[in-house]
Amino acid sequence: MTADALPPLLVVMGVSGSGKTTVGAALAQRLRVPFAEADNFHPPANIDNMSAGIPLDDTDREPWLRAIGAWLAEHDATGGVASCSALKRGYRDALRAAAPRARFVHLAGDIDVVRRRVAGRSGHFMPEALVASQFATLEPLAPDEPGITLDLDRTVDQLVADYLQGAQQ
Repeated sequence: MTADALPPLLVVMGVSGSGKTTVGAALAQRLRVPFAEADNFHPPANIDNMSAGIPLDDTDREPWLRAIGAWLAEHDATGGVASCSALKRGYRDALRAAAPRARFVHLAGDIDVVRRRVAGRSGHFMPEALVASQFATLEPLAPDEPGITLDLDRTVDQLVADYLQGAQQ
C-alpha cells in the first residue's frame, strides 16, 4: 500500500483551549481511525506544574513528545489522530522524526476566544492564566511544514469539513 493510500496520520495542534480534543476526536471518528489525547501522555510532574500555573519548558516536554511520537509511529499503517499542542516547530519536528507521515491540523485563532473557552472549562488542569504563555510560545505552521491551518472559532462540524476539503487539494 502506498503512503497516499494509507489512512491519515494527524496531529491536531494549537494552544490550550483551541479545541484540539473535541476536533481531534471528531476527525478520528469521521476518518474511522483511533484517537489519542496528548494530555494523557503527560507525566504527573507536568500536570502538577501546569495545575500550579507553572508553564512547561522544553525539558518538561521532551518525554511527553517522545511518547506521542511513539503512539503516532505505532499507528502509521492504520492511521490515527492525536491532539497535541505542538507549539514549536522543534516539537513538530520531533513528532515527524518518530512518524514522518504525520500531518498537522493547526487550530488557530484569537487569544480572547481561547481565554473565554479556558475560563469556562471545569475539571481541566490548564488554568486561564497560562493562555498568554501558550500564545507567546506558539510558532505557527511554516509553509514548508505538512499541514493545514483552520479557524478555531468555527463549529466542530465546519472544522471537520474544512479539513476534509483541504486534504483533497
